[in-house]
Parts: sequence; C-alpha cells; structure tokens
Amino acid sequence: MDHSKVPVLDALSAYQEQHQLPFTPPGHKQGRGADPRVRAVLGDALFRADMLAVAGMDDRTSSQGILEQAEELMADAVGADHTFFSTCGSSLSVKAAMLSVAGPHEKLLVGRDAHKAVVSGLILAGIRPVWVDPQWDPDLHIAHPPAPEAYRAAFERHPDARGALVTSPTPYGTCADVAAIAGLCHDRGLPLIVDEAWGAHLPFHPDLPAWAMNAGADICVTSVHKMGSGLEQGSVFHLQGDLITRATLASRADLLGTTSPSVLIYAGLDGWRRQMVEHGHGLYERTLALARDVRAAIEGIDGLHVNGRDDFCAPGRAFDMDPLQVFIDLHNVKFSGYDAADWMLEHHHINLHLSDHRRISAQLTHADDETTTARLLDGLRDLVAHADQLRPAPPVDIPDPHDLRLDQVALPRDAFFGAVEQIPADEAVGRICAEMLTPYPPGIPAALPGERLDQAVVDYLRSGVRAGMVVPDAADSDLGTFRVSVEEAHAD
Repeated sequence: MDHSKVPVLDALSAYQEQHQLPFTPPGHKQGRGADPRVRAVLGDALFRADMLAVAGMDDRTSSQGILEQAEELMADAVGADHTFFSTCGSSLSVKAAMLSVAGPHEKLLVGRDAHKAVVSGLILAGIRPVWVDPQWDPDLHIAHPPAPEAYRAAFERHPDARGALVTSPTPYGTCADVAAIAGLCHDRGLPLIVDEAWGAHLPFHPDLPAWAMNAGADICVTSVHKMGSGLEQGSVFHLQGDLITRATLASRADLLGTTSPSVLIYAGLDGWRRQMVEHGHGLYERTLALARDVRAAIEGIDGLHVNGRDDFCAPGRAFDMDPLQVFIDLHNVKFSGYDAADWMLEHHHINLHLSDHRRISAQLTHADDETTTARLLDGLRDLVAHADQLRPAPPVDIPDPHDLRLDQVALPRDAFFGAVEQIPADEAVGRICAEMLTPYPPGIPAALPGERLDQAVVDYLRSGVRAGMVVPDAADSDLGTFRVSVEEAHAD
C-alpha cells in the first residue's frame, strides 16, 4: 500500500480548500463562534480542523470511505488483518475487545495487574473474571505480568473460560511472554486479548520488545497517544486470525463508541502511521541510543539507581522490558517518589511519568532529544543535591503478596450496582468492596468491586494516601471511609 497517503489529513485539507460552509455541528462553525480568548490559547487551526466525520471529513453516506482507507493503511503498517480507530482512548478499545470474547456471566482469564478500564469492562458486561496472579517481586515491591504457567493453571481450573487477557507492557515497562500465552489460548481454540496500551512504538524497531500481533495475539489494543504521536484519546485496536470476526468486534465497538468522533484525533492517528512507516526505524534507532545514554547518566548520580534487565527480567519476573520507560529507584536517597515528583515539578517544571513510594520514572519517546534529556538530568542532579529539603519517605504498609490478593466473592457488576453503604475505614475489613480503589498512576486497582477487603490492603491504601498516593476513584479520596456492599449480616 502507498503509505505516503494520509486520507484523513487530505480530506481535512480539501474541506478547507473548498471553503465548505457548515450548517451542522460543531457549533463554533470553524472557530467563528469561539471566544477569542479561547482561540488565542488553542489557535485558529484547531477550530478549522474540528468538523463532523460525516458531512465534513466525508459526505453524508461516507461514500469516499475516508476512515476505512486510513484504518486499512494502519493495519498494513503493522501487519494486522483489520484495524479500528477509537477517539475514546484504549479505555473504550479494551472494553470492545472484551465484549467480543465473553458475555454476561461467562468467564475470561484476566491478569490481576489489569488497568481499571478492564475492570470497568467487567462491570459493564457482567463478565466473570478468573484472576491470574502477576509475578510479584517482594524486594522491589512491584508486580510484573503473569507467567504463561499461571495462565495454563487457570485454564486447567476453568476449562469453560472463553479466552484470556494480558497487559503487556505494564505501566512499568515490563512485558509478558505473549507468544507463549497465545499458544496456550490457541491450543484450546480460544482468543487472546493483549492490552498493549503502552506499546504503540513496538512494531517499528526490532530492538524493542515483540509486539502483540507478531507474538500471535488475536486482538491488540494500543494507545497511540501514550508512546506515539497521536492526540490524547487516540487509540487503535487490531485484529487478526479467525477466532473473532471483524463484524463482531466492529459491533462491540459501535455499542460503546461515540457517534460524534473527533476528526482531529483521527488525523493524529493517520499522520502518525505515515510518520512511523517512513521514519519510525530511524527515529527509534536514535531514541534507543538516547535511552542508553540517559540510563547511564542517571546511574552515575549519587544515590540513584536505574532499574534495568537485571532488576526486572530475572527468573520469576518479567519476560522482557521496554528500555524507553526509565524507572529510577530512590531507595538509597530515603525520600519517596511522590515527594520527588512534586519537587521536580515545583523547582524544574518537569512532569514525571509515574511515582510510587520508592520510584519515579521518565518516559522517553521519539520526540525526546539531547535537549530534553539534559534538562531531565539537570533536574535529577539538583533533586539529589537538595535531598535534605525533602522529608524522609513516610512508611507505606506494603502487603505480603498473599495479602495483596483479595478474594473475589461477588461479580464486579453485582457489587458495583448493588446496595452499598459508606462505612468508617476501621470497619471495612471483612466487607465486600463496592468501588474501585486505584492508586494512580499507574491505574491498577488495589481493590475491586466484589473483592473482600482485608486488613493488609486497607492499611496499604491508607498509609499510601498519607505518604502522597492518589486514589482518585474512591468515593472518599482520603480513605477515611470505604464504600462496601450491604450484606445480610450487616443490613438493618
């Protein structure tokens, strides 16, 4: 296929050149009605490119097939059979993928390190999750993707499962053995979904971890806005093989998607595909070299340690890792990742990607260069030089992996939509959680609707909030109270 073509961008250009006059949404009418103060910040070009996908980018019957052409080019670029664009982020894409594999009360194997969007899909669909435990590193206090053996054991316990879902890479950049997990699924004639939200770049350089389609996944969900050049909410999901039909996946996406998609987001996806096909290898060749230099430079800063393959990919841990996710262990400098991230923003106007009780991370992409990384390194050196200005890391009660794994005693949907009550934290132990409690980032719930809370997880979350952890989806963000199911033993 001719990857110099950009159907969406060309349609935008033609719309403007033809001076088409809309008597349709959006109501700002090419920016003429927008507040000048807004236009001064966002720019006139943004408003001129904001139009309807139907009767704008394409005609009212979509006879030109603009979107279909762009999706076919994307599929060809990455070797998928079919590709779908989403303007609602991978949070929508992964739900569509799940609904194409399992229905209400049917079982789906899911890694317990799944993003909250996956849990939302379980709640909406009424799917019964069979949780597959991640590989827990008790020394670094980090979860890596589940091993293939864990999926094998789960299939043996639940032969009626309809398929499996694995997250790879995780927000920590660690990867599952997707090929082995796909093989386990296909041996049973079942599909594998890979939530590869952090892996948009993986198809475009051989020194990056294998990407899901090459490893045999049936559906792969990718957030182009995370590691690519897409606009926020720009996501694609890819399909291959015959275990799930294109029509099935398209109908599930249509069920969830907006009828007013953003052409701006489509344009970002279309342009990124052309950029990657034409220049991706060279861009990532340079970026990988830059990452090696940055990792070495940070390692040379007194008290800082960059997590590498020896930390994350040892036996019993991750299968692979993305070197562009640069995780910095702060254990030897005694302050927390939460406070370090706040200090870097306040003193150097640098926003770090992820922070937890003992780590910070910097996400590198093809957009970075020696200028951006020099500023990062200067900020990190200054952070260590002013370590005495930061409080000692407050204690966070990290549970033993066994205690961190709560019992699922009710369907997530039933607990979420059932009768609930808000109770004091000191009464929450032993009750069934009716909300998602998600330290963010990275967005992996510590407790889910339908799980029975234990003392270890309650203490972990409450001590984490005192240390600087953010739990934005809790009904009470301070976690002085918890939302739980009303059970017969506790009902009036």
